[in-house]
Amino acid sequence: MSTATTSPVTVPAGAALALTDVRLGHPDGAAVPGTVTLRIAPGELLAVVGPSGCGKSTLLRTLAGLLPPLGGRVTQDGEPVVRPGADRALVFQHDALLPWRTVRANVELPLAIRRVPRGERRRVAADWLERVGLAGHAHKLPYQLSGGQRQRVQLARALAGRPRAVLMDEPFGALDAHTRAGMQDLLVDILRGTGATVVFVTHDVDEALHLGDRVLLLGSGRVLDVPHPRRRDAQHAPETAAVRRRVLASL
Repeated sequence: MSTATTSPVTVPAGAALALTDVRLGHPDGAAVPGTVTLRIAPGELLAVVGPSGCGKSTLLRTLAGLLPPLGGRVTQDGEPVVRPGADRALVFQHDALLPWRTVRANVELPLAIRRVPRGERRRVAADWLERVGLAGHAHKLPYQLSGGQRQRVQLARALAGRPRAVLMDEPFGALDAHTRAGMQDLLVDILRGTGATVVFVTHDVDEALHLGDRVLLLGSGRVLDVPHPRRRDAQHAPETAAVRRRVLASL
């Protein structure tokens, strides 16, 4: 008589996020017009563009659990999102580093909140600072770094806690073009090994078409597939140019 064995269920590294008939807005303010219905697959990088005031930042805060929807349902892996969670990290345009903490201490922060032992925190922080090219800056304070370096610290801090979803609100918007391109390449390189789901808000259409697997046009609710995601040499490909025209026409 044989005994059947059941393979353990494995949870994907990235979170499956979904919005169903969601009305975005603040409880004490005006609602964003229309509703959003969207499925974001585990490990997908979804870029979000749209005109000012269409609710891009509100969308991120709703996915993060910081802002309840005015209507509809927001879920992660089928479960309602009702509060912030350690497996969803937010990355802002302005680095939001704690100025009195060293670079290393800033990266350790999400681990310290979860009471990870100090030795493990330091090991993880050192590893992430190495990955973002700041291994020699661990003891500096944020004011001693350039804007691009501070964004690298913020990225390391966000990913040190091994989130399953990373919600990014124009993280490279304040950087010069050269630094911005370098941060895009760094993000692509780092995310390749994490499997995290990413929702990336940007005003830069070319950035959206470079980074995203798909682009959400939040003003209209349409979602477009990106023909050649994360390929610099595809920027001027005819199919990429066609999608670019559609995105621009929606703004």
